[in-house]
Amino acid sequence: MTALAIAARFTHLAASVLLAGASVTLLLAGRSDRPTARRWEARVLGGARALVLVALAAGAATLAVQTALLEGRPAAALEPAALGRVLLETQGGHVWLVRHGLLLLLAAFLAVRWNVDERLDWQAARGEAALLGVAALGLSTASGHAAAVEGAPAAMLANGAHLAAAGVWIGGLPALALLCAAASREAGADARPFAVLAARRFSRWALAAVLVLVVSGALNAWTHVGSVAGFVGTTYGRLLLAKLALLVPILALGAVNRARHLPALSADAATTGRPAMRRLGRFVAVEAVLGLALLGVVATMGVTPPSRHEAPAWPFAFRLSLAPLEDAPALGTRALVGGQVAVLGAVAAAAACVIRAWRLPLLAGALVVLGAGAALALPPLAIDAYPTTYLRPAVPYQAASVASGAALYGAHCAGCHGRGGAGDGPDGWRLPRPPADLRAPHTAQHTAGDLFWWISHGIPRGGMPAFGARLGEEERWDLVNFVRALSSAHAARRMGPVVEPDRPWLVAPDFTFSVGPTPSRTLKEYRGRRSVLLVLYTLPGSRPRLAQLAAQYGALAMLGVEVVAAPTDAPPDAVRRLGAEPRILFPVATEGAAEIAAAYRLFAATPHAELLIDRQGYVRAIARGGGGAAAEPNTLLAEVQQLNEEKVAVAAPEEHVH
Repeated sequence: MTALAIAARFTHLAASVLLAGASVTLLLAGRSDRPTARRWEARVLGGARALVLVALAAGAATLAVQTALLEGRPAAALEPAALGRVLLETQGGHVWLVRHGLLLLLAAFLAVRWNVDERLDWQAARGEAALLGVAALGLSTASGHAAAVEGAPAAMLANGAHLAAAGVWIGGLPALALLCAAASREAGADARPFAVLAARRFSRWALAAVLVLVVSGALNAWTHVGSVAGFVGTTYGRLLLAKLALLVPILALGAVNRARHLPALSADAATTGRPAMRRLGRFVAVEAVLGLALLGVVATMGVTPPSRHEAPAWPFAFRLSLAPLEDAPALGTRALVGGQVAVLGAVAAAAACVIRAWRLPLLAGALVVLGAGAALALPPLAIDAYPTTYLRPAVPYQAASVASGAALYGAHCAGCHGRGGAGDGPDGWRLPRPPADLRAPHTAQHTAGDLFWWISHGIPRGGMPAFGARLGEEERWDLVNFVRALSSAHAARRMGPVVEPDRPWLVAPDFTFSVGPTPSRTLKEYRGRRSVLLVLYTLPGSRPRLAQLAAQYGALAMLGVEVVAAPTDAPPDAVRRLGAEPRILFPVATEGAAEIAAAYRLFAATPHAELLIDRQGYVRAIARGGGGAAAEPNTLLAEVQQLNEEKVAVAAPEEHVH
């Protein structure tokens, strides 16, 4: 069924692109009374009539295949009721109706033999056909991947511009090749001036289309791929690379046409002009064939999940990172020098493309310098990588996962790595080399996917066993989240009650809590709206501080702060134990408190602790203490005011990958 979907999509896309391109090329070429030009125009119009019928038939086939896939039964492709549900109850169906309505209108318009003897009538007829063809092509973006992403209007606009530009350029190549072939023959000499002007106009519009393709293609790649791992580690990304690989020779042929063949068209017809026209037609025909192959890749991408929705499998044994330079100044110097040498080589290569004299020697030298700079700069940045390095965790970074990971760590890992992760466990002395200190900065420098690979497959040279067969996938991700929290907590040991301005870095694990019978809430629900003061308390020592916070609650709420309290012993009757006076109006977790305490006490192990979490989801201050001592009432308000004055300089932390 997938093969049928790709074939139907390709046929429909190719017909739509060629139809739009043929209509635009006729308009660009202009009206002519020369017999050869008129025969070419009639031939292109005949092809357009055939293409619109192919587009309609392939569109119907695409609808049938899509219906069968959505219904999960091949027979649904031929059921009017199922087809009606897709057409009337889905966005894709609505878009299909509009697009094919435009194609039907275009088919009717092309079928009528209009009287276009007057120039204005001719321009109106050809302009109408071009407008309908480009509109029908561009509207397909409303039912593709771009319509299903965050910020869909901008993504659809970029993708629509991409399709329209492809229609103008790729779609117009066959028509231009036919014109060049006709005008290059001796019998077509009457149309050669017309063909020269048409080729030059097309070249200018093609250049503009290429610029639009580059900009919109970059936006599309960022929307649907988003990372190097997405390019090389997913099916969608590799298809995009194949598309770019086909685009390179098309652009190269176009550059040769602009630089050599177009300038020669106006020369002597017998010796230079006609041969140049013939070569231009052949080059354009090759461009058209490569363009059709490119459309085949695009059709396949249309039925492939975008990279952002697919787990990437990193294909290389290394990746580049700045992390190794943090503790090795000498490596940093080497990378800096190598980078400067590479920049010099790149500048020389750019100069070689502009300067004609000594171009080849200069380009060869530039490539040598560029290679030498890369050889000097890249090795210090290379670190080990694995197929799962950029894998998105199946379990989010949240308190319940961290708490579960803590229990698994105690059962399977503490014997070697130690209870606190310092690598000082009693079983570690038997290993070929000492266990890693999981609290050290190097842990945070690795991705969650790196940790998942080591837990799953072990580290043979270090004596670490593989847990892939002993622990389920979710359990291994729980371990990863615990190790990440352990490392982050060690790095945060010096974080105090004062906010460090404009330096968010400590990601707060998400958590779920409820108060009595009320619906559950999560920390993430406050993101972008309110800061959160998370209070871990122990009775009776914390009662005076809770009373103080209750008195400040109104002021804190006015400043955009929610207070969430979680008892460290997690009793189910936490609210009753607080007593009636003074009244506690802020949420006190009766469900979820155990997981919150287990995760956040890694950051603050004292009986009473307060963690100030900003609107972006970062812990910005930690007040550790017994809770009995009265704190300065205005200190907390001042820290909150500090957060409110900050400009949001960083995005919210990724939920799955660090």
